[in-house]
Amino acid sequence: MRTLFVPEELRVAPRLDPCLSTQPPRPRTALLLNPFYPKDPHASFGKHVLTPSLALTSIAASTPPGWEVSYWDENLLHGPPPSDPFPRVVGISVHLTFAKRAFALARWYRERGAIVILGGLHVISCPDECAPHADALAVGEGVAIWGRFLEDVDAGTIQRVYHGDYARPYRDDPAPRRDLLPRASFLTTTSLIATRGCHNRCGFCYLATEGLSMPYRMRDPEQVVAEFLADGKPYAVFVDNNLGSRPDYLRRLCRALAPIERIWSAAVTIDVSDDPSLVREMALAGCTGVFIGLETLSDENLADARKKTPRTEDYARRVRIFHDHGIQVNGSFVLGFDHDGPDVFERLVEWIESVRLECATFHVLTPYPGTPLFRQMKSEGRLLHEDWDLYDTAHVVFRPRHMSPERLAEGYAWCYDTLFSAASIWRRRPEDWRAVLPYLAMSWLYKRSNWFWHRLIRHDLTAAAWAPIVEVTRRRHLRFRRRLAARDSAVACRWDAVLGRPTAGV
Repeated sequence: MRTLFVPEELRVAPRLDPCLSTQPPRPRTALLLNPFYPKDPHASFGKHVLTPSLALTSIAASTPPGWEVSYWDENLLHGPPPSDPFPRVVGISVHLTFAKRAFALARWYRERGAIVILGGLHVISCPDECAPHADALAVGEGVAIWGRFLEDVDAGTIQRVYHGDYARPYRDDPAPRRDLLPRASFLTTTSLIATRGCHNRCGFCYLATEGLSMPYRMRDPEQVVAEFLADGKPYAVFVDNNLGSRPDYLRRLCRALAPIERIWSAAVTIDVSDDPSLVREMALAGCTGVFIGLETLSDENLADARKKTPRTEDYARRVRIFHDHGIQVNGSFVLGFDHDGPDVFERLVEWIESVRLECATFHVLTPYPGTPLFRQMKSEGRLLHEDWDLYDTAHVVFRPRHMSPERLAEGYAWCYDTLFSAASIWRRRPEDWRAVLPYLAMSWLYKRSNWFWHRLIRHDLTAAAWAPIVEVTRRRHLRFRRRLAARDSAVACRWDAVLGRPTAGV
C-alpha cells in the first residue's frame, strides 16, 4: 500500500507556545474555536474548506449584548489561535478525532486565565473524559446554552454542566454570524440548515449516540431562503443530516428556493427517489448535487445497521432518476460490515463505475463511543484500541469478521486510488455531453489536486479560485432547468392529445 504525502501543515497542529506571555483576559470577550485535525491523504483536502462550522457561527449568534465574540478555525492554516486580546471565555467544539487537540487548547488558555467551556458530540458521549479539561461542559444544544453561560460568567456563578435540549421551535434560532468568517477561505460561506435530525437511527451513526435526543425539527422555508439571499453567495450547502426526511417539507422548501435562481447541494437518503416528481422539484429549485449514504450493496449489512432504505438491487434505478434530472450523486459507502468479505472492494468499485456515480466517499466502519455499534464491538472484544485520534473512518480500529484489519485498510486505500484515477473519472463521465467538461474540471480539481488545495488553503485563495467555476455551474444549471421544464411541458401536451383533453392554458 503506497504512502501518500501530506504536507506537515495538514497533519500536524500549530504549535502552542508554552512560554508565551499574554495580557490579562479582556472582560466580556469570547473566542469560539474549531480545533485542528489531521487530513486523510486519500480524500480531497478541498472538503475541509467547503463550508465553515455552522455550529459555532450559530452559537455566536446567541451571544448576549455587550459581549464581543470572535471565531477561529485552525484548519484554515492561519497558525495558532489568537491571544491578543486575550479572551475571557473560550468555547471549544470537541469531536473524538480531535479531542486531544481540544484538550491541549483548553489547557493552554486556562493556564493563562481564560474560562473554558467544551461542547460537541464528544462531550455528550464521554463527559467524564472531558470534564477535567474545562471549567464547564455544554451538553446538548449549544445555542440554548451559550447565552446562559455568558450571563453566569458575568455574575460569577458558573455551573460545571449546562444542559440544552432541542425542544424550542427551530424558527426561533438566530441566523448564524457569518460576518465573523474569513470569507476568502471557504468555497462558500453559505452553509444552511433547514431541518434537524433524521428518520433513521443507524447503529453506526453518531445520531444514535446514547444521551443524544434530537427530535426532527424544521425551519420555515421563507426563513431559509432569506438567509441564503442575505449571504450573497450563488451556491449553498445544506448541512442537514437528511434534508429529505420529510418529503412534504422538502417540496415546500424547493418551491420557496426555485425563484431565487441559485444552486445548492444537500445530504438526502436514496428513498427521496420514491417520488420522481420530488426529485424534479429539487432540480427546478437549484439542486445540483446530493450526498447519499448508500453505505453498502448488501441488504444484510443494512438490516444489521437498522437502516430503513430501499433494497440495494434498486439503487441503480434510483441513481438514474437523479441523473435524469441533472443532479450529481456523491455516494457514501462504509467498508468493513460483518457481511463484507475481501471481494467487497472490487465489487463496489465496479458498481460505482457502472452507474456513473460522479463522486464516491469511503469510510472504514468506525464504532463511535456511545453508539450501539461501539457497545457491540466492545462486548465482543473486537476493538483494537480506544485511541480516539484514529477513530476518523480512515483507520481500522476493530477486527472485521471476514478479513484482517490490514486487508480492510488496504481495500479502503485501493477504493480511493481506483476511483480517483484518471481512467475511472473518465469512465464515470455523464451521458449528457453538455455536462462532461464541467464534470471533468470539477472532478480533477476536487479529487486529484490535493497539492493545489494545500496552496489555496494556505494563501486564502479558495473562494477566488472556485468562484468562476461555481458561476459557470449555476448558469449551466439554469439552462438545464429551462430544458427540463420545456420537456415536461411537451410530455404533458402529448398526453393531453392522446387522452383528448384540452391543452393546459388553452
